[in-house]
Amino acid sequence: MTDPLNRAQPYALGLFRIVIGLLFTCHGAASLFGVLGGAHGGGTVPLGSWPGWYAAVIQLVCGGLVLVGLGTRAAAFLASGSMAYAYFKVHQPESLWPLQNGGEAAAMFCWAFLLLVFTGSGAFGVDKLLTRRSAAPAEAPREAPVAV
Repeated sequence: MTDPLNRAQPYALGLFRIVIGLLFTCHGAASLFGVLGGAHGGGTVPLGSWPGWYAAVIQLVCGGLVLVGLGTRAAAFLASGSMAYAYFKVHQPESLWPLQNGGEAAAMFCWAFLLLVFTGSGAFGVDKLLTRRSAAPAEAPREAPVAV
């Protein structure tokens, strides 16, 4: 039973990365552009405001990079850190438990991105495509003809 699951692991990880990246990108787009309901139920975050605008830029950019699987580990590291900051600076001072302080999404995103830091992009990512291309064997050098 475990062999088929092990063979499917890169594909499941790739799908996980795509979903997490898409959801994170949507958060950034909502905050920056007011789409999908906007920031906090409507509107956008003010340009340059700390930390909301910077968090939204990280969400949009890092979420997009994770979504397509380009620079996944670095983008996931930055995204995980931003969500840890969001949890401990914004949510945790309200109360200890994420269910009470509204920080479930921040905690889940933080741990999901941290997982991607250690696992990489899985299948379907641009990282894998670039790695495959750079690892393609070059044409073997031709040997000089031997004079007889």
